[in-house]
Amino acid sequence: MTAKVYQLDQELEARVKKATERISENMHIVANEPSLAFYRLQEHIRKVLPPMMEKRVEVLDLQQQLLGRCFDVEYAVSAIDAMNGAGKSFGNTLEFFKNAIFLKQQLNYEEQRRHKKDGNRDSVYKSLSVHIPTLDHLPNEISDVVRGTANKV
Repeated sequence: MTAKVYQLDQELEARVKKATERISENMHIVANEPSLAFYRLQEHIRKVLPPMMEKRVEVLDLQQQLLGRCFDVEYAVSAIDAMNGAGKSFGNTLEFFKNAIFLKQQLNYEEQRRHKKDGNRDSVYKSLSVHIPTLDHLPNEISDVVRGTANKV
């Protein structure tokens, strides 16, 4: 019996040893589980945070560019609206041009009529200037004045 009790004791001792090892392992896992979870979180954050920050900076830059372009579009729309309002002014300017052209045509016509009337007088003056003697024998200053006057006549 002693052999049987000894064998039971060894068996019991092996079972107790195995149970205590399992309990010790479980206690170790339970004790270290939160730190392992925090380690995994920290590892994840270290991998994800830098690219996420780069994307955030990129999005902010794009937002600034978009705001600038929206301002440009609003400015262009207001300029186009102002141009639409300027149509009346352009119409008035066109009317002024038409009137100016008409008046210039009238002036040209009157000038042509006057030249036809004065055409006979010009021929008299031209024929008269042919008969004016040369002024080469006069001093330079006087001859220049007389020549200028003769050319005007």
